[in-house]
Amino acid sequence: MVNYIWVGMMIIGFIVAGINGTMDKVNEAIFTSAKEAVTLSFGMISILVFWLGIMKIAEKGGLLEVLAVMFRPIVKRLFPDIPKDHPAQGYILSNMAANLLGLGNAATPMGIKAMEQLKILNGGKNEASRSMITLLAINTSSITLIPTTIIAIRMSYNSQSPTDIVAPTLIATAISTVGAILIDRYYYYRSLPKGGK
Repeated sequence: MVNYIWVGMMIIGFIVAGINGTMDKVNEAIFTSAKEAVTLSFGMISILVFWLGIMKIAEKGGLLEVLAVMFRPIVKRLFPDIPKDHPAQGYILSNMAANLLGLGNAATPMGIKAMEQLKILNGGKNEASRSMITLLAINTSSITLIPTTIIAIRMSYNSQSPTDIVAPTLIATAISTVGAILIDRYYYYRSLPKGGK
């Protein structure tokens, strides 16, 4: 569906540019954007490799384990359907720790693995379970302490102070995560039959 929307927007853009006689500006924008995308990608690669390396060092040094231990009581409350020491819990904890450090690229594989484990717990059904919906809500909103990707983008565009975004990001992501959990719980409890748990 999204592909159709993008194609539709491109076609409309070309039609409007043809009508307005600004097709030369469209061509110029295409080539300029392509050049910027390549430059940005190479700049991002080095910064993301650095942070992924830091993440690996943190993992080997036990930082992720410490974060996992810190989050375990929270995860148990947010995901009561998951049995203790189930592989899904480990993947969820790793996903949350990576998101906390702003490493969305490292968090994604853990989130996918967690969803696979949750689907197994759900009996292989194509319908999302309570835990799957909660994970999606938390993963989408995720609290971020160090927004590495945003810092990398700001650095590639020569920002005077690329880390100024840290405090606003922390506040915004904390609010979004609390909001996601509250909405998730509201709709979950609303869907229960009267007197259900």
